Amino acid sequence: MPMNILAEPDSSAPLVAILAYDQMGMFEFGCAVGMFAPVRPELQVDWYRTGIFACEPGPLRALGGISVEVPHGLELIDEADTVLIPGWRNPDEAPPPQLLDVLRRAHARGARLASICSGAFVLAWAGLLDGGSATTHWRLTERLAQLFPDVAVRADVLYVDSGQIITSAGSATGMDMMLHMVQKDYGRRVANLVAQRLVLAPWRDGDRSQLVPRAIPHGEPSRLARLMEWTRENLSQEHTLASLATQALLSQRTLQRQFMDATGVSPIDWVIRERVAYAKELLETTARPLQWICEQAGFGSPESFRRHFRAATGTSPAAYRAGLAVAADAAAGLQSPPGVIAAR
Repeated sequence: MPMNILAEPDSSAPLVAILAYDQMGMFEFGCAVGMFAPVRPELQVDWYRTGIFACEPGPLRALGGISVEVPHGLELIDEADTVLIPGWRNPDEAPPPQLLDVLRRAHARGARLASICSGAFVLAWAGLLDGGSATTHWRLTERLAQLFPDVAVRADVLYVDSGQIITSAGSATGMDMMLHMVQKDYGRRVANLVAQRLVLAPWRDGDRSQLVPRAIPHGEPSRLARLMEWTRENLSQEHTLASLATQALLSQRTLQRQFMDATGVSPIDWVIRERVAYAKELLETTARPLQWICEQAGFGSPESFRRHFRAATGTSPAAYRAGLAVAADAAAGLQSPPGVIAAR
């Protein structure tokens, strides 16, 4: 699908600064650029601006023998609303002190910092993960914990969102993290539209396991995928373990086991998460009554709606909607880009 990469985005849009470094992996770097750099007028939102900056003199060498010339230096970080670190060449190598200094400065002024895979080590070397939680590729989690004992390393999640700092696991999970960032800035509807454009799975929460067992019988993942898609399209219906198993043409025990293997949660817990996510989308995009949203999302009663929504979000549906209105008013009055609001 052709992408509009030449048109200039609105100068008031949030700026995402992406790190380039010598010996960088092109997959993580390309994912970051591919997510944020294309202009996306079809979304009808004030989409991001993107800048690439280097932490050392160029041209830079990338894996595969590619040379990369980068237009900006570290000064770009001082303007950025989000700074994205797509990996690092050696977890045991401290990044240049100048890079660590500007990252600390960006954090102090409220910019959002995000990392993909081994990029978490850059944030850790800067001391920005101390006292908080973070993740990285499962093969590197032990090393992260050894080098930085003040970091609570989570080894079996897709990404960890600590508010101002977000870290993701192995390379491809960076896409999940970046969709999560889009979801925070623009809502679930826009995040899923972007996922659709990039032919990705819809936005996924970060607690899903990054360690997916490989012993699932051939053909069953697609069966589960079809069940998930059908369930998302029929959330207003009542769903039980028995009805889901019937729909999937599996026994209840087999469905329970394979669902846990593939997603890390039970079928019913997954349905509840999907109901809450859909309710959030409806709260963000419609002014319909809460009772209608409750019915569309498939909650059996307003009490069930409120209980599950609060358990997942920490607030009630009514308060969530009120918070959206307050944020919209603030954005209109202050003309703050979404990335700045989300980073504070």
